Amino acid sequence: MMSYSGPRMRSIAADRGLDQAYLHEFDVVTSVLPFRVNNYVVDSLIDWHRPREDPIFNLTFPHRRMLQPEHFDLVASALGSGDRLSVEHAVAKVRDELNPHPAGQLDANVPQLDGVPLEGLQHKYRETVLVFPAQAQSCHAYCSYCFRWPQFTGEPQRKIKTASPDMLTAYLRAHPEVTDVLLTGGDPFLMRTHVLLRWIRAVSAADGPHPRTIRIGTKAPAYWPQRFLTDPDAAELLQELCRLVDNGHHVAVMAHYSHPRELETAAARAAVRALQRAGVTIRSQAPVVAHVNDDPAVWAALWQRQVDLGISPYYMFVERDTGAKRYFALPLARAFGIYVDAIRQVSGLARTARGPMMSTYHGKILISGVSRIGRGRAFICSLLQARDPQLVGSTFLARYDESATWIDDLRPVAGTTWPWLGADRRDPSFGALAS
Repeated sequence: MMSYSGPRMRSIAADRGLDQAYLHEFDVVTSVLPFRVNNYVVDSLIDWHRPREDPIFNLTFPHRRMLQPEHFDLVASALGSGDRLSVEHAVAKVRDELNPHPAGQLDANVPQLDGVPLEGLQHKYRETVLVFPAQAQSCHAYCSYCFRWPQFTGEPQRKIKTASPDMLTAYLRAHPEVTDVLLTGGDPFLMRTHVLLRWIRAVSAADGPHPRTIRIGTKAPAYWPQRFLTDPDAAELLQELCRLVDNGHHVAVMAHYSHPRELETAAARAAVRALQRAGVTIRSQAPVVAHVNDDPAVWAALWQRQVDLGISPYYMFVERDTGAKRYFALPLARAFGIYVDAIRQVSGLARTARGPMMSTYHGKILISGVSRIGRGRAFICSLLQARDPQLVGSTFLARYDESATWIDDLRPVAGTTWPWLGADRRDPSFGALAS
């Protein structure tokens, strides 16, 4: 694999015909948001005849509109001054204002063992622990919408990571309620097989009936399918995954597919088959985002192609309130319309995808419908997963808002409240929904 960072890719972009105005955008935005791409994405997935309209280009390459105008101008001015400290201060200011680590990742999700915080682990939902191996804090290429962007800025204070598999084992032994461990990052498949095995064995070493499910969050099948085909340790990786399955573990590859083109190449399809032959279950998830997949036909084609290949559609997320949200976010009303129109075009086997879904501080909030109530309309919402397990399955109503893109933009229907506030916080002005 040949990876390209800023300066090298700037030269390649120029060779591919992108003008000086775009190259200026490239320099400014990549000073703030991390950029990385590889030769497979560049050569096999992007249509260079029309890059500015191409979904994979928009998914991986920077754009001016990813930043607020005042943020873009601040960084551009600092770069123009040639003063290194001015650039550092401008970049730090912008990054701080892009809501790094949303949804309580640093202050509410970090578990403790014997009173000691376990940095690099996240335990938000009772059944599932997330693990951020230090060796997996990068990806084969970066999705510009990714809410994990602070992991890749090179700033130690923004990283979530742990170097100790033993710490994971000890925590799992102390928490028998955990059934699932999710290896994430970055991308765990960026690690060589012998390193990945150390983390997987840390799960197995917990003993007892738990946890039996090992999830691996990854973009590798889309961005570097060679990891399962021709990399030097690809065969060893598949053998070890097969051994895990034979030993009674459920191994779930949580694959991020944002567009059907990512499944069009022979290598991408071969990687799926290789994982399936190893006994791995592949589930797909991605956010619905502007400029990439904000079209029901795209989602219908993506889900149908996945079903054809034996992949289970899992989640359609909403772009999180962080990073390049300015460029990628869609109103919830439009996201819901895209989901419904896409679902109508596929059979029941593809309707396993749940969405649109907001992954918030309190839990995974599903927009499951729009209903008329009184003189207005409301979003019908439910907590599919919750920080407080007692709230799982709770349903609630939010006032319909054509421009809202996140839960913070919504308000409860009059006379109701959000489930996590409790009945004692209920709005006393019970009555008809305002139009």
